[in-house]
Amino acid sequence: MKLTILGCYAATPRTFTNPTSQVLEINNHVFLIDCGEGTQVELRRNKVKFSNIRHIFISHLHGDHSYGLVGLISTFRLLKREAELHVYGPKGIKEIITLQLKLSNSWTNYPLYFHELEGKESKLLYEDDKVTVETIPLKHRIYTNGFLFKEKAGPRKLLINKAVEYKIDVSLYKSLKMGKDVVSNDGKTIPNNLVTADPDPPKSYAYCSDTVYYPEIVPQIKKATVLYHESTFLDENQELAGPTKHSTAKQAATIAKQAGVKTLILGHYSTRYGNINLFKEEALTVFDSVELAEDGKIFNF
Repeated sequence: MKLTILGCYAATPRTFTNPTSQVLEINNHVFLIDCGEGTQVELRRNKVKFSNIRHIFISHLHGDHSYGLVGLISTFRLLKREAELHVYGPKGIKEIITLQLKLSNSWTNYPLYFHELEGKESKLLYEDDKVTVETIPLKHRIYTNGFLFKEKAGPRKLLINKAVEYKIDVSLYKSLKMGKDVVSNDGKTIPNNLVTADPDPPKSYAYCSDTVYYPEIVPQIKKATVLYHESTFLDENQELAGPTKHSTAKQAATIAKQAGVKTLILGHYSTRYGNINLFKEEALTVFDSVELAEDGKIFNF
């Protein structure tokens, strides 16, 4: 599982920082999460191949999370894209994008599908044989969802030396990976656990931005491999968090601790702060596995 941070600051773009956008690569999928201004520039800078993006997830319709979307969709058109594109986001996102495309006479030459969201309960958005994606209902000034990406359990690991030792035909290896017992070349039934090992534990990624401190999400994100949680403010400015429906670094760490996640990544920093290391220092007083998002930073899990 690989996470590329394209932008991780709140509000407005600056010459040296970008608003929110990131790319999650999980089990051979490439998902774009949020699309603030400058996203397509950062995709190029980070050498993310445009054609690999088939699904875009927009948490909410504030500009620092969505104003780069129509530009990216238009660039896909100019690049003669043919593959379909699926956009998941709050109700209204289709109207916003299609109006811009209509008035600029820039209809896509590829299939573009919108999946609009409006419910307050978690919803399964995407599923195949490898991953699932579901919404994490958040509490912000406008309708907002986070997203939970989860791998499905993979096949069992074949122990080749053991398979050879027990005289198992190569044609049965697929059955072994599926967890089945097999019959060896000399007619003996070989229990699966003698020749295979458990697969790696499935990984999961919980993306939570933007939201006020909201413990209601804890049951859904329990034991996540990685939690990205907004930390717009430091604790010294906690009085700003409530009215703006944002969180502090300490509150993000509290959510991580309550959920028992493995790693917390902080982001969505207010540009009022000159040193983002202060966010990590504050979070470490509550939770002991904290990373800082930074534009262009890549995490491998």
